[in-house]
Amino acid sequence: MKYANLGKSDLKVSRICMGCMGFGNAATGQHSWTVDEQTAREIIKRGLDLGINFFDTAIVYQNGTSEQFVGKALRDFAKRDDYVIATKFTPRIQEEIDGGVTGQRHIENYLNQSLQNLGLDYVDLYIYHMWDYHTPMEEIMEGLHNAVKSGKAQYIGISNCFAWQLAKANFYAREHGLTEFVSVQGHYNLIAREEEREMAPFCADQNIAMTPYSALASGRLSRHPGETSKRFEEDAYARFKYDATADADGKIIARVEELAEKHGVSMTEISLAWLLTKVTSPVVGATKLSHVEGAAKAVDLELTADEIGYLEVPHALAGVMAQNGKQKAGNVV
Repeated sequence: MKYANLGKSDLKVSRICMGCMGFGNAATGQHSWTVDEQTAREIIKRGLDLGINFFDTAIVYQNGTSEQFVGKALRDFAKRDDYVIATKFTPRIQEEIDGGVTGQRHIENYLNQSLQNLGLDYVDLYIYHMWDYHTPMEEIMEGLHNAVKSGKAQYIGISNCFAWQLAKANFYAREHGLTEFVSVQGHYNLIAREEEREMAPFCADQNIAMTPYSALASGRLSRHPGETSKRFEEDAYARFKYDATADADGKIIARVEELAEKHGVSMTEISLAWLLTKVTSPVVGATKLSHVEGAAKAVDLELTADEIGYLEVPHALAGVMAQNGKQKAGNVV
């Protein structure tokens, strides 16, 4: 395994981050395809053995059971200083807004619940899961700064935002002596490359780490045409993100398959090897041991400049950012 600093922080993270959305009680929460605690423990243990030290979860994943599974496994299998744990909080709900719960109090309440779920005193990275359009940005930044000052979070990150929002928030924090975001977790992979327009250049300029989710496009960049999985069949949100562009995606996926055959490796390794040339640490979900093993192997695969160019077919904006931005987008060039 290889490691890198997470942006301006002193956190040294593995080049692969284990995404833990697939862990949790399948009977509760948003997803029906998640794996049980024993399976999650086996995958986490294998990840640790392969050198992965960076784990990403969220309070909303299966109503907190992902945090519970991950926290217990890490406490059982590793020393606290040997891993980096990130979790995320979502915007205020209407009940909180109606009840006058401020952004600062919302963050405090959610972080306390996450720490209880994880069984930890602090998280290494606390991530603003998606921009809250109904809460003043100032309240969010002050709440996150309070989390760091309290020692319950070492650093803060953000997810599902536009570059202008990240810039606005960090420049506000800088001006007022508050904690700045050191990382951004956006939707970025070989068939969803909108982050290259403004986010990637901005992060490079500001030394902000990119740790994208959906690194394998919910499995579409790791499976041969015709192959299926429980998640592929049951994940309605993934279909929302990718079904409309399936024809264009197919051309890219075919090239991934071609290069995988050429190198004698998995499609996972090709797709992640490409992404690793762009970002600090992609978040890669795993519901089988083979998933984490394939992700770890990608760190050692180097593609040529010609191969990287061959994979880069233009693609339109899709997913969370298209929905939130309410705007049309052309192809990435």
